[in-house]
This record gives sequence, structure tokens and C-alpha cells, in this order.
Amino acid sequence: MSGLRERLRGAAALVVLGPTATGKSALAVELALRFDGEIVNLDSRQVYRHMQIGTAKPTPADRAAVVHHGLDLVDPDETWTLAQHQELAYEEVAAIHAAGRLPIVVAGTGLYLRAVLEGWTPPAVAPHPALRSRLYAEAERDGSARLHSRLAALDPVAAAGIMPTDRRRTIRALEVIEATGRPFSEQQRAEPPGLRTLHVGLTMERAELYARADARAESMLSAGLLGEIEALLARDYGWELASMRSIGYGEFAPYFEGSAVLEACVERLKLNTHKFIRGQYVWFRRYEGVRWLDASDGDTRDEAARIVEEWTASIAAGH
Repeated sequence: MSGLRERLRGAAALVVLGPTATGKSALAVELALRFDGEIVNLDSRQVYRHMQIGTAKPTPADRAAVVHHGLDLVDPDETWTLAQHQELAYEEVAAIHAAGRLPIVVAGTGLYLRAVLEGWTPPAVAPHPALRSRLYAEAERDGSARLHSRLAALDPVAAAGIMPTDRRRTIRALEVIEATGRPFSEQQRAEPPGLRTLHVGLTMERAELYARADARAESMLSAGLLGEIEALLARDYGWELASMRSIGYGEFAPYFEGSAVLEACVERLKLNTHKFIRGQYVWFRRYEGVRWLDASDGDTRDEAARIVEEWTASIAAGH
């Protein structure tokens, strides 16, 4: 890994960030087309194959127009870790830079973004099988949200970067906290890779953003989300999997199990998305110098392109 970080030192990378439903994926595609770039996705759910609609993965047309990395890496029943995604991101950014193109890092998962930009390494805490087994039993009995609430009380910074439905990461964080007596978020050792970055962020007034996210939830249903879930279940990907419990999927488990009506599940999806958006802001607001653009002001592409053009010209001039 040290050799890989050396290849990254001094490389320029554009970071496009913002909460879900602001249009950052579309903006990244537009900027990639204008500035000869490739996109490196930092999204903890878009790594799963067969999960297109519920994860709001870039469309086939966008993926045909611009090279995307970090998508469709594992099946829903396979494990993909933060450390693996960090290393993949470093490899792709280094390769894109070496080819003379612009790496564009698109961040939906704040935890992944910080791990990549700050060079986190996992806490040196070995797995504790007995503790982990007890926590999984609690999750089965009381639900993942209960464990996540406990994590939020002990370490709100870590909890903000982990979805309430992500049982595996919640349990790992609690495991580290209980084993060490210290917040999980404080134990991320860092070795920054030395990237030169420009952060362009999309935001909007909260009520308008929630309304846009709600409309997107409805559009996912129209696009065939229930059929996508049926196909996943037919492949024997069960509700016990972290991927199937993630936002966009886990909310519909009661519907498929016959214990809730569809409308209630859709409402739960909307509420969980609102909570996720609040968590994303917690992570993204930690960065200073982000060039925030109001996504409700119409087309932000030209303004974003102007900012990027000034930045790339400054780098070319040796500043």
C-alpha cells in the first residue's frame, strides 16, 4: 500500500460530493465528458451486482458514455470491506492520473470518502467471536436499528457514516468500542495519500431535498424496484444479508413477508432516506473549502465546469 500511496502523491483528483438526490452522479458525468475524466464511485451499496434500481446506480447510458469504477464488484452475499474499497480507489485514481486523465471521485458514502482522502487504516482490534455472536443475536431479536441507536449514543461520528440497516458495520464498530473502551471513529489511524483535490458539492434547502428524495423513491417503484427485489430473492439472496437490509431494499421485507402493506414500506423508505441525508451532511460538512452549489438553482453544470477549469488551469501553471 505504501508504494501505491507514493504513486498518488501530488496527483490531482476532483471530488464531487453531496447528499442523495442532489444530482451529483449526473454532474460527475457531465464534468467527465468536459474534462476527459473517469469516475471512481465511493458508494457502499453500489458495489453489489444485481442491485441497480434500489441503489440508484448510474444508468447504462451514463456508464457507456464515461468509464465508471467501483461498481458491481461483488454479489449481494459476498463481503466487501472499507479497506478493499479504499485500495481499489487508490489503484484507479493512480491509473487514471498516470494515463493523463482526470480522476473524478463521486462520494455518496461519507465514511468511504474520509477513508480515501485521509488514508485511514482499520483499528488494530482482532475479531471477538463471542461478542460478535452476542451482538448478532441482539440484532436478530431487537432489529439492527436498536444496535445502531446504541452506536449513536456511544460514537455519533461513527454512527453518522453507517446506515441503520448496515448490521455488519454497526456490529464491528460496537465490537471495537467494547474491546477498547474508546470511540471507533477515534481509532482510524491515518496516512494521507497526498492528493491535490478540489471539492465541488451539491446541496439544497432541506425540505426541497426531502421532497426530491421522496419523488425518487416513487420513481424507483415505477422503474421496477419490486421486480428487482423479487429477482434477488429468486437468486436466494435472503433478508439476513447486509445488502438486502440496506436502504432501498430492507424496507420492503415486511411487504414480501406479508406483514405490511406496500404503502407503509414506501413511507419507511422515505423516512430512512431523510435520516440518511442528515447523516451525509454530518460527514460532508467536515470538509473545509468545498465549493457548494445550490442544486435547486437550475443547471449547475456550467458553474461547476467554470470552477473546475480554473482549478485545472492553476495546476497546469504550477500553482
